[in-house]
Amino acid sequence: MYWKYCIRRIIYGLAIFIMLIFIFSALFNATMENTLRSQIEEEIRAETMRLDTRMTPEEVTRYIAERREFKQRLYHLDKPIWSRIFWRAVNVLSLDFGKATIMRSSSGEADVWTIIAECLPRTVLLFTTAIFINIVLGLWLGLKKAQKAGGLMDKTTSIGTMIVYGMPSWWLGMLVIMFFAYTIKIFPSGGLHSVPPPTGFAYYIDLLYHMALPVLTLVLIGFWGSAFLIRNIMLGILQEDYIMATRTRGIPERKVLYGHAMRTAAPPIVTMALLSLLASVGGNIIFEGIFSWPGLGNLYWIAIEQNDIPVLMGNLFITTALYIGGLVILDLIYGFLDPRIKVGGKQQ
Repeated sequence: MYWKYCIRRIIYGLAIFIMLIFIFSALFNATMENTLRSQIEEEIRAETMRLDTRMTPEEVTRYIAERREFKQRLYHLDKPIWSRIFWRAVNVLSLDFGKATIMRSSSGEADVWTIIAECLPRTVLLFTTAIFINIVLGLWLGLKKAQKAGGLMDKTTSIGTMIVYGMPSWWLGMLVIMFFAYTIKIFPSGGLHSVPPPTGFAYYIDLLYHMALPVLTLVLIGFWGSAFLIRNIMLGILQEDYIMATRTRGIPERKVLYGHAMRTAAPPIVTMALLSLLASVGGNIIFEGIFSWPGLGNLYWIAIEQNDIPVLMGNLFITTALYIGGLVILDLIYGFLDPRIKVGGKQQ
């Protein structure tokens, strides 16, 4: 039954996700604990400065030892290593990311959720916009190529695909910046907004203006490959017997293409689109860095540079959850869209 398959896929996805969070907790445990011990010593040093000056050296020493022991118990540093790893993983799984050790949000907040909540919409906006344009252009070009396979348009665009699709996004991004930002000077080289940012409706126009170059780069890199894949998918489908039979009945070519062939091609096209979105939702570290785009990829890089493990763990939690959740949804959608398979059931 389909619903049994759905439940099984969701359980598998949750199990993999929990396992990955425990692995991340183990990988970053040593760095996190060194940071915590340093933080504890700084807090105790600050408390010692405010102590009563009439206290004897022995009392001060005893006070420091008691405070150190208390704080180590508070952060579970007095427990065995497996217990500490387990405690941190459970905290992350319960959505308790804690406070950032160094990084701050634009409003000065140290809460990891606040920091991530600022960056996530920016990454989703940039890459979702680019992928949507990629799919629309790729679908249009792929269908045209499949209709006249081997023609002039098919051959020339296939050569363009081989040239452009293999380019690294960061390299093309630098060329785009050099041409549009420094040669003809019609777009900004990076950033999210002008300084100072405008207000009202001009705020959104300024945002789109700063998005132009990164989106253009992602579209130039992506839609050629999408078109080539869609062309190959459609080419195989158009040679199926049921498509030939549909044509012999005198049904218009446009209806054959968009009404019959596109329905069969929907699962692999949806797969391609969703996998592209999932792969980019965590942000491309190098790409966002080139365009100074303050998304999750840029946040991840800064967190690594500054050794801010709470931010890093929160970032990994969000991106891993989105990716695994998307893969589970993709499995369910694929089984629903493709009428040729009976997912999770026995063949009749």
